[in-house]
Amino acid sequence: MTADGAGMALDARAVSGNGSAPRCEHLDALVPVAPNSSTCWECRATGEHWAGLVACLTCGWVACSDDSPRRHALAHYEETDHPVVRALRPGPTWRWCYVHRRAV
Repeated sequence: MTADGAGMALDARAVSGNGSAPRCEHLDALVPVAPNSSTCWECRATGEHWAGLVACLTCGWVACSDDSPRRHALAHYEETDHPVVRALRPGPTWRWCYVHRRAV
């Protein structure tokens, strides 16, 4: 089996539960944490609008996504080194690792 059809074989030990993406060890240290809000308080305080919200999977902090003008979730990562966030919306969600700069 190949990873991308170009002849690169996958190492089964390096594959995560999200298909053929390399495993992200930052997921191993996470314990369940509830989002602490349903809004980006920093945007709300300044009257800004956000494109999407994400929740930090380390502490539950909710902030605007990287698609938003102020990118408060990225600022939270830069201040705390909390590596993984998830989309905060109804329905299927995704997780993003800031360290690996990819969905996990």
